[in-house]
Amino acid sequence: MKSKSLSTLFLKIFGLATLLTVVFTTIALTISYANYDQESSEITDAVRNTSIGRFVKLPDGFTHYEIAGPEDAKTTVVLVHGFSVPYYIWDKNFDFLAGSGFRVLRYDLYGRGLSDRPDTIYNAELYDRQLTGLLSALQIHRPINIAGVSLGGPISITFADRHPELVQSVALFDPAFLTGQVQPWKVATPYVGEFWMCTERAPGLPAGQKEDFVHPEKYPHYFTQYSEQMRFKGFRRALLSTLRNYSTRDSTAEYERTGKSGKPVFLVWGKADKAVPFETSNKVLKAIPQAEFHPVENAAHVPFYELPEVINSLFAAFLNRIG
Repeated sequence: MKSKSLSTLFLKIFGLATLLTVVFTTIALTISYANYDQESSEITDAVRNTSIGRFVKLPDGFTHYEIAGPEDAKTTVVLVHGFSVPYYIWDKNFDFLAGSGFRVLRYDLYGRGLSDRPDTIYNAELYDRQLTGLLSALQIHRPINIAGVSLGGPISITFADRHPELVQSVALFDPAFLTGQVQPWKVATPYVGEFWMCTERAPGLPAGQKEDFVHPEKYPHYFTQYSEQMRFKGFRRALLSTLRNYSTRDSTAEYERTGKSGKPVFLVWGKADKAVPFETSNKVLKAIPQAEFHPVENAAHVPFYELPEVINSLFAAFLNRIG
């Protein structure tokens, strides 16, 4: 009898201890999340009205963009940024291309920069819808030359594959080559992924951009620009959804079909790239053997930003050759 009472008491104590552990852990995690949470603002009309660039309302929300160059240019060059750095990643190339006689369009992908952060699935369909909607809204009907960096690479390849009649050529700068790999459990698991993105991944992103350069100390303004977008609600959600729904897809077949299409392709790769290692270029060249390939010494993930004096002239020459 005494033994049974002790067992009952032990179970009650154990249950209470477990409950307290859960409560205090939940409180600690909530406080930790709140301390790291930088998203305090909305992208309102007031924000858009005082910002550089233009905005257009599309079915999934406002898209932030900039367009320049002669309106009667033969073609439009569309610049697609990567996973998280907005369209300012093209600052070293945009004006040069526009000044070289090309019509040039750059824009922020949904969830980044000053484009809206719709509460939706960030997948190939969303990015395709955004660009087709943007081209239609701007009345760009002639075939474009699309250029993508990093994750913007497969986004550009997918667009060219789905809309061959709309694309004259493709330019790839250190592009991601997605192979359908499953994301780690801490990314894929509901709530765990959100906590990881808030407390670990997102806070490390501004400093993490420095790995994209051989000499990051030369570009301090590049990094101060990055954090501005992080204050707008939906930034982390967009990145996490992209990891879960876009980065897990396999783009191999789309790269291969682009190769078989015979479309002109311009490929640039920084030999010191850590984000998408230079060796990945072998996969791209195997899929797209006609690519005009330019390996770049003394450059990492963004060779067009580090060495614009080299890349701009090469890219302009390519565009002029294809007419």
